[in-house]
Amino acid sequence: MELWYALISLLPFTWAQADGLLFMKNAFLAILVITPLFGLLSTMVVTNRMSFFSDALGHSAFTGMAIGTLAGALAPTPCAVVFAVIFALLFTLVQRKAHMSSDTVIGVFSSTAVALGIFIATLGGQSFTKFNALLVGDVLSVAPAEIGLLAVILLGVVLFWLVSLNRLLLTGVHPALADSRGIRVWIYEALFSVAIALVVTLSMSWVGLMVINSMLVLPGAAARNMAKNMMQYHLISVLGALAAGIAGIITSFEIGASAGATITLYLALFFALSFCFRKK
Repeated sequence: MELWYALISLLPFTWAQADGLLFMKNAFLAILVITPLFGLLSTMVVTNRMSFFSDALGHSAFTGMAIGTLAGALAPTPCAVVFAVIFALLFTLVQRKAHMSSDTVIGVFSSTAVALGIFIATLGGQSFTKFNALLVGDVLSVAPAEIGLLAVILLGVVLFWLVSLNRLLLTGVHPALADSRGIRVWIYEALFSVAIALVVTLSMSWVGLMVINSMLVLPGAAARNMAKNMMQYHLISVLGALAAGIAGIITSFEIGASAGATITLYLALFFALSFCFRKK
């Protein structure tokens, strides 16, 4: 971290100086790690029409947090990760076995996760207020160890993309054709679902449950308006998410607003501009 603090001190911001705010430096590094993750995953979320799936995963992560708190866990995040991964795998299984559309299956799982989370959080007359922070998020509370974990996940997702991109795309666009080509569709669907579950769960307390789904949809949606090929599609999505993240964290600090909401508004502006100039 000392090398990072030395590098960021070159930026022309008060908080970036050598004697500046460490929590802001950590938050800035977290944004540099997490937004490319969102941008990369967003391409497949949009391609596979799974925009509500990430929202449902956020609800399942909240339920996992509630279970961990009820069980007296000092760190409920591992409980949330386990619950979200199980949720993602169950969703993949039910979607393949049931003759129902994806949005119907997502609606069933999402509503169940929300109800279970609220039930556990308020069980025995408990106050729901202790979970309010998860709704808005606070990226300024991120710790260096958590950033390191996200960096490992980013590396894993990038390697997975490099090795399996063509199979992922074919699986998302035409599962039957992918299956006829010998591709084990359910494995790639499960791995992609687990990747989203991990990212959503680990970043939920920083980004905020109310806006995390937007960050998994808007970069890919904007890139789709502008890209002419798959390389441009992924590159625009990642760079757009990264630019919005940097602008959002700096703006939120200067005006005292929620970082997650500010980043989402920049992504919405990015989408609006891409929509207006899509034909050019």
